[in-house]
Amino acid sequence: MTTLAPTLQAFFTDRLIAQRHASGHTIAAYRDTLRLLLAFAGQQTGTPPSALRVADLDAPLVGAFLDHLENERGNSASTRNARLAAVHSLFRYAALRHPEDAAVIQRVLAIPPKRSDRAIITYLDDTEVDALLAAPDQSTRTGRRDRAMLATAIQTGLRASELTALTVGDVHLGTGAHVCCLGKGRKQRATPLTATTITTLRNWLAEYAALPASPLFPTRTGTPMSRDALERRLARHVSTAALACPTLAEKKVSPHVMRHTAVICTALAA
Repeated sequence: MTTLAPTLQAFFTDRLIAQRHASGHTIAAYRDTLRLLLAFAGQQTGTPPSALRVADLDAPLVGAFLDHLENERGNSASTRNARLAAVHSLFRYAALRHPEDAAVIQRVLAIPPKRSDRAIITYLDDTEVDALLAAPDQSTRTGRRDRAMLATAIQTGLRASELTALTVGDVHLGTGAHVCCLGKGRKQRATPLTATTITTLRNWLAEYAALPASPLFPTRTGTPMSRDALERRLARHVSTAALACPTLAEKKVSPHVMRHTAVICTALAA
């Protein structure tokens, strides 16, 4: 067995899971990055991934891997930097276990992220928000669910994964009304609710009448909504809302845009 194999295993089991309590998304992202790196290293060195050593993954090879991601796989600079962050995380862990490879490890850790232009932040103004919230058909149960879901997303700024993971028990509509969620980095977060959103959620919960452990915004079969389903519902309502508010047709509205909208509106109110 080489020095790399047990280090990789310990990195995931000890470092990411036991010590950092990393989310499933983080673990999957790191796994995919390192899988790509090992496959690339195997092709470049002629060594099977199972026989690679830490020293085989030197700075020139990692640099070539990053170029490969951009030039051959078409990754953006931000994706390249995210892959590099995963590699850096592994090598910081390896530095504690393999001092004999310190020189190689330090040169890899010295590889800087690539500078890139910041994208312009897109968000919805008050007129666009009103049009979007009015788009779901309130004569149907699905429409009433979607309006409650959009209102919650726009007002709280929850990530798509946080929104779809909400349960009925995460909503507290009494004094100090708020929504609880397990956010990024497994941090528990409580977000206050406005009077309008409280009314919308109270009406939805009265109709839904589900157990505390049930998904807050379920599919027709009662299961949690997937991110893809959330994006499809949002796209449908944006198309409808654009008929009354044409500026929406000029924007690419995603769950993250709703998150930006909440953050910016909060900042302006402050």
